Amino acid sequence: MSINHPALLTDHYELTMVSAALKDGTADRRCVFEVFSRRLPSGRRYGVVAGTARLIELIRDFRFDPTEVDFLLRTGVVDDAAAAWLTDYRFTGDIDGYAEGELFFPGSPILTVSGGFAECVVLETLVLSVLNHDSAVAAAAARMVTAARGRALIEMGSRRAHEEAAVAAARAAYLAGFRFTSNLAAGARYGIPTAGTAAHAFTLLHDDERAAFASQVATLGKDTTLLVDTYDISQGIRNAIAVAGPELRAVRIDSGDLAVIAQQSRELLDSLGATETKIIVSGDLDEYSIAALAAEPVDMYGAGTAVVTGSGAPTAGLVYKLVEVEGRPVVKRSEHKATIGGRKVAVRRHKPTGTATEEIIVPQGVPDRQPNDRMLQHSYVVAGEPESLPTLDQSRAHLRECLISIPWEGLKLSAGDPAVPVSVVPAD
Repeated sequence: MSINHPALLTDHYELTMVSAALKDGTADRRCVFEVFSRRLPSGRRYGVVAGTARLIELIRDFRFDPTEVDFLLRTGVVDDAAAAWLTDYRFTGDIDGYAEGELFFPGSPILTVSGGFAECVVLETLVLSVLNHDSAVAAAAARMVTAARGRALIEMGSRRAHEEAAVAAARAAYLAGFRFTSNLAAGARYGIPTAGTAAHAFTLLHDDERAAFASQVATLGKDTTLLVDTYDISQGIRNAIAVAGPELRAVRIDSGDLAVIAQQSRELLDSLGATETKIIVSGDLDEYSIAALAAEPVDMYGAGTAVVTGSGAPTAGLVYKLVEVEGRPVVKRSEHKATIGGRKVAVRRHKPTGTATEEIIVPQGVPDRQPNDRMLQHSYVVAGEPESLPTLDQSRAHLRECLISIPWEGLKLSAGDPAVPVSVVPAD
């Protein structure tokens, strides 16, 4: 099953509820579900909403084909009535949420799904699968972008992820400010600039390092990147410049003490007249190792495993909870998992200078708007029909503006309070 046909991403227990609700007559009760996080991952001061555009497209195409319905019937997951309902399934409700690229904090109602109980509950796994993954990657990537202090980053983690997750991760990293991806599927699907260079295997294939470099330059020209650490790094740099000349675009270093090696490599390149040749470093980099290289002569970072796995937080911790039935707030009272009933409206409050000071959440009401407040929810689907969505580049620009707006303490990599406090104001 391809992600392009997502119906069987539905969980077994969701169809159990659908079958029972159809039988007892509650399937069409008007309900509101909200997606939020009870807490941020340890050490994080903000989350990043990512994957919304992907999710809306998947919901638009969310259908159960005959072979899937037959499987569910044969295995006893659903009865005949539920099978008939699934055959005709189309989401006809409404979806509102935070903009893709928006920051979120504990309790932020980042997505609201409204409609009949059955048509909404059947989407839970799909919604959480997309948003938890993409938001986790985007948050990690945003921290790396901050740590890089304006230097470029390339996402190169495809080999550390499921094949479809790799494409989604590349998209989320680009949303967060990465400049390139090595994933060609992401380049084709989302228009993300791609970049890459030969691996150690290409050097080892040839009789010597110079022969490998000469082949690459003959094919791609001097506007390429040569990997110089297969053998001895200093000799690799000498060989690279001997073959390509001082006009070589870049060298990549993938191992060793990168702080020391970057300094030595810059000095060597300059002594060889390659003063414009860039230095790219990679090798299990995360936001902390990137920050540690801030004072070194590095021009670009390549991040792989850490970014596609959320850099220690592979999920954003988002949940999908029922908060309203037929206009009546409902709450879960379980210890440490309590919810606040009723549909929420949220605004981000700012100083006149543009710095965010607070997020205000109002259940079952309209917030008392003040100057410089910004409403956070937008309409994505109305009566089952998707609204126009921002482009990926627009969402990327929005996240950049959001990161500028939070207090500078919120950008620290150290643990601390959320960058923007959240207040829940009781409804009138």
